[in-house]
Amino acid sequence: MVRPHAPAQLTPGRMSTTTNPPTPGRPWLRVIVRSFLILVILLAAAGFLYENISETRDRRFNRMPGELVEVGGYKMHIDCTGQGTPVVILDAGLGDSYISWRKVQPQMSQLTRVCSYDRAGLGYSESSPSERTSKVFAEELHTLLHNAGITGPVILVGHSMGGYDVRLFASRYHDGVAGMVLVDASHPEQRKRFPPALNDLDAGWIRDEEFLEFTMPLGIPRLLGFCGHDAVVRAAECNFRNAREAVAELKTFPESAAQTATTGSLGDMPLVVLSHDPSTPQPDLPEDLVKPTNDAWQQMQTELAQLSSRGTQVIAKNSGHYIQHDRPDVVNDAVRNVVSQVREKSTPASSR
Repeated sequence: MVRPHAPAQLTPGRMSTTTNPPTPGRPWLRVIVRSFLILVILLAAAGFLYENISETRDRRFNRMPGELVEVGGYKMHIDCTGQGTPVVILDAGLGDSYISWRKVQPQMSQLTRVCSYDRAGLGYSESSPSERTSKVFAEELHTLLHNAGITGPVILVGHSMGGYDVRLFASRYHDGVAGMVLVDASHPEQRKRFPPALNDLDAGWIRDEEFLEFTMPLGIPRLLGFCGHDAVVRAAECNFRNAREAVAELKTFPESAAQTATTGSLGDMPLVVLSHDPSTPQPDLPEDLVKPTNDAWQQMQTELAQLSSRGTQVIAKNSGHYIQHDRPDVVNDAVRNVVSQVREKSTPASSR
């Protein structure tokens, strides 16, 4: 049986296809938008694959030295070389991994046991859920050393912001620290004493780091050459987790400074403060800010040496902020000095 055609259904806005033809649209515009979105998605997917394949390749051919140690729900990387006591612990600057110390650790390990490590989220260490301040870094380091079986008073070496970390560690676990070396270390009052224009640059530095953080998963920093040509450095530091941690440390820097300001004196602890050469060019600073910044920095470095009654200051000639890169010999000499003082103090007078 043939069914009769059902009457056309009338809906709002559609009375008849013959009496009200649709308004001509712009199909070419929709095609362009869709094509653009597809292109963006394809590029993002390609960048994501490129970054992950590159990270895997870098780490496959540049194996992690040392070991990963459980510290409470996540693991931290530590690399110990050499033998002897006291053990020297190397704490890198803001956003830096253990790589920061690779020019000094081999020579230093001929003197005693030396351990460099990665703060949580940096290098080979897994991320931590805790706040990223120097107080937390000191606590995490203490747990790492305990779980790694490193006992006895240690000598702490802190570069730049790492100076905050080691001072807080010494304040909290004083009996576990035998000596200290501060390598162009940060001062808690530096933001107050630097020229105001220098502090105004902080927002720009944060934006630069955030760019790396948000674009790293897509491989853009690597593609633009920001990861450098050193495969060992790329394997340790060129990844999203490292970029995210650097941003977190930069944003909490003022809080870390405030925490360090409460630490007080080191008593008679052996202490060497290494400071960069004020005559060394600093390309990151505007020319008119170089002298007032250096003058303030040198005064604060002198004050750091006064934290201990046995504190001394050494100007590392021909070096910039990264003294361990420019003058590794000066860093090794400073550590040797402190190790000698600690060993002499621990040796019974009758056996000297």
